[in-house]
Amino acid sequence: MRDDELSAELLAWYDIHARELPWRVGPAARKAGERPDPYRVWLSEVMLQQTTVAAVKDYFHRFTTLWPDVGALAAAEDARVMGEWAGLGYYARARNLLKCARAVAADHGGRFPDSRAALLALPGIGPYTAAAIAAIAFDRPETVVDGNVERVMSRLFAVETPLPTAKPDLTALAARLTPPERPGDHAQAVMDLGATICTPRNPACGICPWRAPCLARAEGIAAALPRKLPKTPKPTRLGRAYLGRRTDGAWLLERRPETGLLGGMLGWPGSDWAETEPFSAPPAEADWRPLGAEVRHTFTHFHLRLDLWVVDLPVDCIPDRGQFLAPAAFRPSDLPTVMRKAFDLARPAFDPPGNARG
Repeated sequence: MRDDELSAELLAWYDIHARELPWRVGPAARKAGERPDPYRVWLSEVMLQQTTVAAVKDYFHRFTTLWPDVGALAAAEDARVMGEWAGLGYYARARNLLKCARAVAADHGGRFPDSRAALLALPGIGPYTAAAIAAIAFDRPETVVDGNVERVMSRLFAVETPLPTAKPDLTALAARLTPPERPGDHAQAVMDLGATICTPRNPACGICPWRAPCLARAEGIAAALPRKLPKTPKPTRLGRAYLGRRTDGAWLLERRPETGLLGGMLGWPGSDWAETEPFSAPPAEADWRPLGAEVRHTFTHFHLRLDLWVVDLPVDCIPDRGQFLAPAAFRPSDLPTVMRKAFDLARPAFDPPGNARG
């Protein structure tokens, strides 16, 4: 089957089976003349990096309700955006989201540029995201390659070179199939195929629109592809977090540096995270006590074990680090996941059962 025939087969399947997603303009609506909103395409693509569709839907709805266009997001307070992002992880994305929105508002009149090259010049937009926005929002014939696309290409063409070594070859194969007409729908069709049929485990080859030309299916190796190089074991780092609450209910928190892991997010004062025990001094003079519990959390490149210490602080406490946040201003949901885990573990030490505050 020729490349253009493969693309036509897939688009015919997509016209019937496209997923309904809150940021997507489906094939029927596209045919009726509705155009995708570049802001919603960009926002969804940033949110979906390293994150599942199921996890993103509620965040996308909340963001687009609070900030319905790029101008509104550009004008938002950093702390509010970071708080709403909490739980999605990879917090550098949220910082770059604001930088990009402000660049679009200030330098492009509030309109996203429509070419891959111009999109690449915006903060936080890399090759994949630039190609996705250009293709999906503006119908530029760009090749969009995510994990789903890599898996589909490796199976369709029986590429046994392991990832990540095979990435250039898989991108070239995907480029061969990208049609000049409807490239945005084609990109979403390949991603939908990978997400719903050509899944990592137990691919549903019997209902795949590409089952006939699929070389991996013919060779009986579809489920084994793509092959991957062995992962390097993640190291474990240790740290300490100090959770202090004043007798008036205010919590002692600090905002992490703008650069680095969890940059710009609220968190509990504590030590650096290292493979040894670099435990720093507490953030205030007090009779801190070990909680006897630790947070375990996994980041992209390491596991973390966070030792927790707690204390009740007087109203006149002046901390050496951090600042107090009044109960009305404190929302545990604004904390990144690892810090929220610490709060959930430590809260009973402050609010014993039967005496919990609202």
